Amino acid sequence: MVKRLFLVLVLLLAAVLLWEWATFPDTAALATENPRTTAFMEERKAELREAGKPDALLYTFVRYERISPYLRRGVLVAEDNDFYQHGGVDVKAMKEAIQRDWEKRKVTRGGSTITQQLAKNLYLSQSRNPLRKIKEYFLARSLERHLSKKRILELYLNVVELGERVYGAEAASRLYFQRSAAALTPQQAALLAGCLPNPRVMSPAAPNKRLRWRQRMILSRMRRWGYLMEEETLTSDKKPAAKTDTALQQTPPTDTATPATPPAPAPPTPEPTESTDTTDTTDTSKTSAPPPPP
Repeated sequence: MVKRLFLVLVLLLAAVLLWEWATFPDTAALATENPRTTAFMEERKAELREAGKPDALLYTFVRYERISPYLRRGVLVAEDNDFYQHGGVDVKAMKEAIQRDWEKRKVTRGGSTITQQLAKNLYLSQSRNPLRKIKEYFLARSLERHLSKKRILELYLNVVELGERVYGAEAASRLYFQRSAAALTPQQAALLAGCLPNPRVMSPAAPNKRLRWRQRMILSRMRRWGYLMEEETLTSDKKPAAKTDTALQQTPPTDTATPATPPAPAPPTPEPTESTDTTDTTDTSKTSAPPPPP
């Protein structure tokens, strides 16, 4: 009887592993293809439909070069200091997060690299069960194996949630600041990077005290490390650079980055528009970007 039960468990485990292998996403395709939607976006659309609300989201994909270096670097210093040093998973940070969860007797946010966050956004749900964490690990390693660090960061900055119904740097920049992601100032970039832990609570549309504090912290880190390329900055010894960016040095971390016109809590379904960039955009039948400024 025990042997039979053990055999059944082994067969079930083998079936699960076979299913996971057969349905494992083709991460290599992302080297040349831009995602038109993500698992997180589809999950949010389902929530909106269930609540009887329109499911339109703001999302426009732009190239890495069309995203402000202030935002690229701000996200790195806020979310993943060791991005250019790890292989997709920061084992030390994960151990610390597990220890923290054990002490608090609950699962909290923390320990995830930008690569892991990208894996979750693209392919998984927001559930925090252990099985999802295991799949996240293998997805992150697969992303690192098939994609460059630059491409991973480009994808992350384009699909990450940056507010209610807002996904990606371009859509957020257009909505909150009426400018492209390429034209963000240090303060605006720090405000967007600071909202990432919980963009629906720490909304760039109406920054609370927590978000303002994070904005100042991110600006301080960027200014202290000087204006370097992301890889140079994040792999340095975190010492002040000999040459720093004049604009960034002269800009104090004040609370002046208030969005020009905060959007309504539930923005209306945007009219389909064509992106001014040469990169891909999502299916405008359900998802579109706000119009560019005149």
